[in-house]
Amino acid sequence: MVKRTSLEGADCPIARSLDAIGDWWSLLIIRDALLGRRRFGEFQKGLGLAKNILAARLRTLVDRGILETAPASDGSVYQEYVLTPKGRGVFPVLVALRQWSEEFDEAPDEIATILVDRETGHPVKKLELHARDGRLLGVADTATKPRPAAKRRRHVSA
Repeated sequence: MVKRTSLEGADCPIARSLDAIGDWWSLLIIRDALLGRRRFGEFQKGLGLAKNILAARLRTLVDRGILETAPASDGSVYQEYVLTPKGRGVFPVLVALRQWSEEFDEAPDEIATILVDRETGHPVKKLELHARDGRLLGVADTATKPRPAAKRRRHVSA
């Protein structure tokens, strides 16, 4: 097995994020946790992932502070995986990925679900990026610049 290069110390915040949650299994585990799954068996059944791979991904997500283990809510001897605030912070990223797929997928009618507002039942509005003054921003309207006191490490741009 090839050892993965860590991007944890990269200058780019996208690279750092991908270091923590950058494989599809981890994102799908977080998705399932957001949907209420908490137990190893629930994740395994829902994802169909080999137990050793699931165990490794769960361990990494716990080590990165995205999930934490807690005693089972039913009082049994089992442990459950619970999202931390850092883990719940991935929600808008997953919504953005969902909406990107809904817009650009070659067969959008085959997507099984739509994301709705629980209170109204209406589809959720597409995520948008706005300037502080409320203007809608696109890629041509943004730029990156050095953080005033950024500590320079190795360069990985995105």
